[in-house]
Amino acid sequence: MFSVIVKLVLTMIIAAAITPFVRKMAFVLGAVDKPNARRVNTKPMPTMGGLGIFVAFTFSTFVLLRIQFPTHELFSVFLAEVVIILTGMIDDIKELKPHQKMGGIFLASLIIYFLAGIRMNQIVLPFFGAIQLGWLSLPITVFWILAITNAVNLIDGLDGLATGVSIIGLFTMGIVGYFFLTIPNVYVSIWIFALVAALLGFLPHNFHPAKIFLGDTGALFIGFMIAVFSLKGLKNVTFVTLLIPVIILGVPITDTVYAILRRLLNKKPISQADKHHLHHVLMGMGLSHRQTVLVIYGLALIFAFISLLYPLSSLWGNILLTIFVLIGLELFIESIGLLGDGRRPLIRRIERAVKTLARGESVDKTGHKPQDK
Repeated sequence: MFSVIVKLVLTMIIAAAITPFVRKMAFVLGAVDKPNARRVNTKPMPTMGGLGIFVAFTFSTFVLLRIQFPTHELFSVFLAEVVIILTGMIDDIKELKPHQKMGGIFLASLIIYFLAGIRMNQIVLPFFGAIQLGWLSLPITVFWILAITNAVNLIDGLDGLATGVSIIGLFTMGIVGYFFLTIPNVYVSIWIFALVAALLGFLPHNFHPAKIFLGDTGALFIGFMIAVFSLKGLKNVTFVTLLIPVIILGVPITDTVYAILRRLLNKKPISQADKHHLHHVLMGMGLSHRQTVLVIYGLALIFAFISLLYPLSSLWGNILLTIFVLIGLELFIESIGLLGDGRRPLIRRIERAVKTLARGESVDKTGHKPQDK
């Protein structure tokens, strides 16, 4: 284990050392993010930073930690990674259309399903028992990968935001995998920590003020790998194993779900970009760039801590925990206006309930209705 830790530290150093070269390459290839109405940056910024993460991660898994991983699975996942990286690089240089990016992710998902054999096979629901997914295994697996990959891509809006949130989520996933998966699968946690190490090496270059952006090369790659790693624990899905990665990725998933709801309520296309994501709303409340990123890091840490409670709780404890998380999340979302101005259904219901109780107490004390006084 000490040898593994040393090699992970070396992975971090490699990522930190190679990123400046990737930055120069981005300028040469024209992978530059120019300021516009939707961008936060005020000057041209090199993207494609994910290439440095990919190179460091690949060197770690194929050289430093090679003996830890099954050969077929390692090479199969690597092939899918290459498809994602090429899709991201082309998008950073030439800007692909949404359906073209989705096509790249879809192709990589098929490689994961058919070649790597990483998929959802059955789901075990409370009170219903095991349900074999059968032919639904393919669409559900592909949908999971597409959803998680795009969720991480959507939060990549501020310096260091997607990188830091992904580090927190992946590290938590690795901890859960190490302590709660069976011994033969410990390599999955080492695989996850190798990516965490590469991200940690990249973060100093990406944190505000950033010298290089992740770009779609990085955001798609990180999201894709998170989806694949989470699937390793979802082969036979239970209530807990399904919820844990969802809770761990609470920040990107929440931002994505509410972005879709917001656009549907405003009768706008789901694929239409806007400046009402979580980080935009927090900055609109007066927080600085760095403060916004740190607040979202804090939210990610809260979700991470909650996810660690699930393996330790009973079934009913998990159900109650999920209900409280959903209620608390909805109250937070409505309080900051992530759904849009004026859309606060739960808060308004609580306000009406409080007013009704207050009127009832007034009647009990005086024997008269408030309006009769």
